[in-house]
Formats: sequence, C-alpha cells, structure tokens
Amino acid sequence: MRTQTTLSFLLLALHLLLSTVSEADLLPDPFQSSDRGLWKRPEFETDYKGGWEMVSENSGVSAMHLVIFNNNKAIMFDATVFGPSQIKLPAEVGCRNDPTMKGTNKEDCWAHAVEFDIDTAEIRPLKVLTDTWCSSGAVSANGTLVQTGGWNDGGKGVRYLTPCPTCDWLEYTTALSAQRWYATQQILPDGSFIVIGGRRQFSYEYVPKPGQSNPTSFRLPFLRQTTDEVENNLYPFVHLSTDGNLFVFANNRSILLDPRTNSVVKEFPVLPGGSRNYPASGMSVLLPIKLNRGRRRSASKLIPAQVLICGGASSISAKFAANGTYLPAVSNCGRLTITDPNSNWIMEQMPFPRVMGDMLNLPTGDILMLNGASRGTSGWNFAREPALTPVLYNPRKPRKQRFTVLAPTTIPRMYHSTAAVLPDGKILVAGSNTNTAYNFTGVRYPTELRVEKFWPPYLDHFLDQHRPQIVPGLFTGLVSEVRYGQDFQVQFGLPELGLVDGGDVMVTMYAPPFTTHGYSMNQRLLVLRTMDFSLIAPMMYQITVVAPPTGVVAPPGYYLVYVVHRGVPSKGIWVRIQQQ
Repeated sequence: MRTQTTLSFLLLALHLLLSTVSEADLLPDPFQSSDRGLWKRPEFETDYKGGWEMVSENSGVSAMHLVIFNNNKAIMFDATVFGPSQIKLPAEVGCRNDPTMKGTNKEDCWAHAVEFDIDTAEIRPLKVLTDTWCSSGAVSANGTLVQTGGWNDGGKGVRYLTPCPTCDWLEYTTALSAQRWYATQQILPDGSFIVIGGRRQFSYEYVPKPGQSNPTSFRLPFLRQTTDEVENNLYPFVHLSTDGNLFVFANNRSILLDPRTNSVVKEFPVLPGGSRNYPASGMSVLLPIKLNRGRRRSASKLIPAQVLICGGASSISAKFAANGTYLPAVSNCGRLTITDPNSNWIMEQMPFPRVMGDMLNLPTGDILMLNGASRGTSGWNFAREPALTPVLYNPRKPRKQRFTVLAPTTIPRMYHSTAAVLPDGKILVAGSNTNTAYNFTGVRYPTELRVEKFWPPYLDHFLDQHRPQIVPGLFTGLVSEVRYGQDFQVQFGLPELGLVDGGDVMVTMYAPPFTTHGYSMNQRLLVLRTMDFSLIAPMMYQITVVAPPTGVVAPPGYYLVYVVHRGVPSKGIWVRIQQQ
C-alpha cells in the first residue's frame, strides 16, 4: 500500500512538472558527441584515494584461484598438494583419497576449496578431488564454473561447479589430451572453451563435453618459440578480439589465432621492456569495448579493441631470484590496438614497478592495478618489497595524466594473491602464499588467509548524492535476460537535485573473470549503446540501451550491469546474455 501511495505521488509530481516545463527544456539531447571521454560533462572529482576494509580473518583456504558467481558467492581454492588447510571437510561429505600421501592412511580430510559469501564472509568447504594447483577456468553461459588442468592427477582434468547452496565439484580426470599446468582458458563466442599452453605444452585444445575426452591437441609453434630457460611464457594472456580472433601474448610476443580455422593470422611487433608472463608475471586487460551511442552499428563495421599490458620482470629475473638476488620489476606498460593490422605498441610509464600484480576493469572504464611486488618474480619466495599501493589507470585521459596512486594496504599480497570486482563496486582481495605449505610463523611472508575489500575512489561518500540506484521491479525494472542486439531499459533513481543530462550517463556490462597468478581470464567490460534517455518521475530516470550485437563482442553468460553517472557507478545487477 505504501509503495502504491509513493508511486501515485511521484506520478502526480511528474504531471505537475510536465505541465509547466516543455519536453525540449526537460530532456536535452542525450546523444551530443563529446571529445572529452565517455561522458558529456567532466567526471565528478574527489580527493579520496580509496580505503581498506577487513572482512574476514580466516578464509579457510588461501585464495590462489578466485571467481565470483552470479549468486554473490566467491569461490576460492588453491591446491591439494600443500597439505592441511585451515578448514576441514564436513563429516557428511567425507574425506578424499590422496594417493600421494605417505603411509597406509591415504585420507585427506582437509578442504582445499571454499565458497565465500561476499556479504557475510561465511564459508562453506568444498570437496575438490584432484589437484588444482596452478590451473585455469572460466564461467559458462549457464553460470557454471568450468575449470581445467592443474598438477599431477589434475593435469588432464575438467571440473564443474554450479552455483547452488549444496553443489560441489564434479570432475572428469581424463578429459584433456595433455597436462595443462599454468595454462590459460578462454570462453569463445558460442560459449565453448579453448585451453592454451601449460608447462612444456606447446599446443592448445578445446574443452570437450562432460564425460568425453580429447584424443589430441592442436600444435602452436609460437609457444615453443617464446619459451626460454625459465619458461617466461606460461599463463599466456588470451583475449577474444571483436573480430573473432584470439589475441595470444607469451613472454614478449603476440599473435592473432583464428579458432575457426586453427591458424595464426597475424603476428604483432615485440613488446619491449622485459618478459610479461609467468614467472615474470605482468598484468593484462582488454580495455573497455565502446559501442556507439544513438545509432545501430553496421554488422560489417569492426569494433575497435585494445589491450593493455603492464609490469613484469626481466627475462633472467627468476634465475637471479633462485640465487637470492631480486631484480627490479618492470615499470612500463604497452597499449596495442589489436584490430588494427598496422598497430604498434604505445608505451607508458607506471608510477613504480610491479610484478605478480592483478589488473581489473572497473565499472567506470578505469583500470585498477594492485597486489604483487616491486622486485623479483613469481615463485617460492622469489620476490621482495611488497607493492602495497594500488594504482588507478584512466585510459581516457592524456597519456601523462592517466595514473593515480591510491591508498595502500598493510598486508603484503605476494605470490598466489587474487582480486575481484564485486557487484557493489568494491574489490575483494585475498590470498598470498609464497611457501610450499601453509606456514604462519618463521617465514618472511606467512600464508595469508585474511580477506579485505578495497574501496576505489568512486565510493567516496561525498559522491553518494551523484550515485545512481538501479530499481529492479519499478516501472517494469531491469530484465534478467537479454538477447543479442535487443533493446532493454534500465530504470534508476538519482538523489541529485536538478535534471540529469543523458550524455552524462552510460551503462556498462562487466564479465567477472577467473583470476589466478596475476591474470584475470575472460575479463571484459562493454560500454553499451544508448538509444534513449528520459525522466520518468522526479529523480527517476530510464535509459534504453542495446545489448551487445554478437557472441564475438560478448560471449554468452552472466554479466554485471552498472549505471555510471559522470564517473560514479551504481551497484551492479546480474543480467544474463542468452546463448544463441
């Protein structure tokens, strides 16, 4: 009853407002072009450099791998080979058999994976059967984690974990044709998956259907060409380009691989400055994919795509670290338009060097860099000088103004750390274990089970008056599923007094990644095309946007949708792009 009364009042107020103000005065043209970035007017400014919040003292397992599900649960896991964790499997679940254990008792009753509630920090132990050490993964079109490879008995395995209150791992131990340890997994436009590389695996293969096994792999000589004495081409960076090709980066070189023909169609210039892949462990993201405002893009017109790669280490850094010498990490970045056949790397300088860091697309289109170290490389105690200070990169600003140094944490997040963007715009930060087992005393960097959340600058409370609030259910609300190319409406409130220009608002769509070893696989942010913008009640607005055109631009699955008002994002709402 109260909701109906409030709605009637809002509609009455709107009627009175419209009776005195013309439509032309009320709704300025939302599609005016601007050369100042994604918004018509400048972003709101803040001096806030972010903040840190401790949300859990004990996650049970150290988060070597991390993924966010559409039920707002985080899945954290490391490896079965590290011995006891800090949480046991429930009695009703039972212990796992571990053939690697010494003695006659082969039972391992410790959990090596947990489900972590991102709102309450409650944890539920999960029973993974085979070794997930340094594995890969991606979330399928129906929201299931499809997880590949690992060490020893897990190297050829494919595991499935579906989001539900009682779900646990389902495993097929002989699905892959090769041991995929330190490999990369990428979702394809049809929702299937490719797995590329791994230690001494100069090949790739496609994830088979559950219960089936691959008889063989596809050779990729590029991976053999990019290896060196310390194998600085592991966990290759793989990004699905908007032309359907796969950008594959290993060590300091990159190609376009066409998965439709299994052929290399392009090799890019060498990225100078050092090695970028494990163990040199730089960072890489696909920069926001911008879909045009106010008109429908021709299906034949290619949407530009850019890749950013930052940090890393010298090609010999791991060799030196093994002998107790920790070389400075790489402090530069390279930016490349992968849809331009004549593109070359544009180099930029970070405020300070970083190796083993994490790089995330934020809802605003900015890039966050955090975690890692300033010297050394990935490996067991192979790094020094924790990089405690996050850095924000704004790709829309002039080159020398793009980096902003943010507020530091007090917890070193070294080897085997992870981070993830949450629906409310905060960043979940977990993990760090440079030891060969769980070790909390007598070591330089103890195993880390504490979980933090980082508040980026856009969460400054002084910006709350400008923060959109998506209102699902009101005035038909936000749909939970969309089809490719479909128009859909997002309605939101804005506490700010005064009229909002449609050019000041954008809708972004974020694909949460699978993160491990400093690389967030399958991460993707799209800026949706705006078709209409209107005031529907006092301080209530509706924006009509167009879903991505094809699976090449946005593979099917669950995305977080945000409304961003001059650099201030709403909380995200889960939306699923239906599989064709």
